[in-house]
Amino acid sequence: MENFPVVDMGNLNNEERSATMEIIKDACENWGFFELVNHGISIELMMDTVERMTKEHYKKCMEQRFQEMVASKGLESAQSEINDLDWESTFFLRHLPVSNISEIPDLDEDYRKVMKDFAVELEKLAELVLELLCENLGLEKGYLKKVFCGSKGPNFGTKVSNYPPCPKPELIKGLRAHTDAGGIILLFQDHKVSGLQLLKDAHWIDVPPMRHSIVINLGDQLEVITNGKYKSVMHRVITQTDGNRMSIASFYNPGNDALIAPAPALVKEDETSQVYPKFVFDDYMKLYAGLKFQDKEPRFEAMKATESSNINLGPIATV
Repeated sequence: MENFPVVDMGNLNNEERSATMEIIKDACENWGFFELVNHGISIELMMDTVERMTKEHYKKCMEQRFQEMVASKGLESAQSEINDLDWESTFFLRHLPVSNISEIPDLDEDYRKVMKDFAVELEKLAELVLELLCENLGLEKGYLKKVFCGSKGPNFGTKVSNYPPCPKPELIKGLRAHTDAGGIILLFQDHKVSGLQLLKDAHWIDVPPMRHSIVINLGDQLEVITNGKYKSVMHRVITQTDGNRMSIASFYNPGNDALIAPAPALVKEDETSQVYPKFVFDDYMKLYAGLKFQDKEPRFEAMKATESSNINLGPIATV
């Protein structure tokens, strides 16, 4: 089996740069995922602290609630496959356009602060990765960031998840298979307990847990903007009978009113090669909400249908 793509960002500043850019290009075209090491986020000061505090917060504030949910739904005695829920305990933080971290209940002040600081670093990293993608795609500098901005800047938020031990891993998924709706996803995952898998060439492949790495995956919006050159990829989390897997996924997404369409530079001369629709990001998200665990192609088709009935998709009012 070919190796999962790992990108050493330290090599972007030396003679390995072009080989490193090639790894990123291949990963975007053929995997939809890659793993970053030497990404510049402080390991001891930040990543270890985030991990420790996230695990403590789960134990203190989330674990009992999760066990009560499992008991109330009788999940431990499930006899057949469960397709309508995920074996995960989660909460969400919003960073941009406006942070809600101070409003989330149960968070210790020092945990709030470290998550805020972590988000600032991840936002910088997301924008750097978007820049590298622009370079590989031959798009002008800053193109992707500008598209994502809309009138109020990008949406950026974090889903903090724990996947506790599950007695019936063959019947209950940690997270059912889906593609991510948004732009670029940055994941800080447990290095001891695995579970994340992606679909490649009709096989489920493990995304290897590597200590202190950041896993990047591409969402549906990048597939549209690149006119299908890069693809968002189905992925899932499988449950384990032992070990609690931590996952901190940060989503750098277009702003609600961002207009998403294939980049003109990536559409061939004849218009027929524009395979993907043009739409406002928020409209896609409304559609995605009900169809998350289904194939993405019908979502694109539905956006295309609304596009043709709404041909005058002119500039968006930014008042």
